[in-house]
Amino acid sequence: MKLVYAIVHDEDQNNVITSLNENGFSVTKLFSTGGFLRAGNTTIIVGVADEKVDEVIEIIKQNSKSRKKVMDTAMSPGSGLNGVMLSFPLEVTVGGATIFVLDVERYEKI
Repeated sequence: MKLVYAIVHDEDQNNVITSLNENGFSVTKLFSTGGFLRAGNTTIIVGVADEKVDEVIEIIKQNSKSRKKVMDTAMSPGSGLNGVMLSFPLEVTVGGATIFVLDVERYEKI
């Protein structure tokens, strides 16, 4: 048995979870926040038989999309000209999915 952790963008989480459920997979959903962009993410946890891992990953891939987003960056006071706060737009790629697959040593449903 494996435990699949998938961190997906909040905009994709509904499609991912719905598709996983429609294909017979039960999920646990956790709200999370990315450390770099501090943007909303959803962490999806799926317990699955070893032979179903590729199917779960494919469903996540099909329902998680990368997108470009313009973020407003702000430099700290004192780092700009004469101590003035500077801000400039920065285009970053968000979305997609980060997936971890772990071995499950023991599983019990009580």
